[in-house]
Amino acid sequence: MIQEGLLWFDDSPSRAVTEKIERAVQRYQQKYGHHPDVCYVHPAHLKEGEVSVAEGVKVLPAKSVLPHHFWLGTQSQPGKSQTGASRSSAGQSRSQRHR
Repeated sequence: MIQEGLLWFDDSPSRAVTEKIERAVQRYQQKYGHHPDVCYVHPAHLKEGEVSVAEGVKVLPAKSVLPHHFWLGTQSQPGKSQTGASRSSAGQSRSQRHR
């Protein structure tokens, strides 16, 4: 699941898909200050199912992404949930304070 993302649209017939993704990665870097690690694209844009692009961005097919759209972001780390992190940083739980 993407934690932070950018939806990029580029239907230019003169640019290759890899160039479109590279431009989207540059915009993501400019906006968020770090590189994305995943890019979901419509399956029609990929021939082998998965492509690796410069900067360590993994490109994956997703039927839910419309053609000419590129959904970039950072994936959540498995096993880490935001509720667990916020609870531990908040200190004692409400039930513990009222004992």
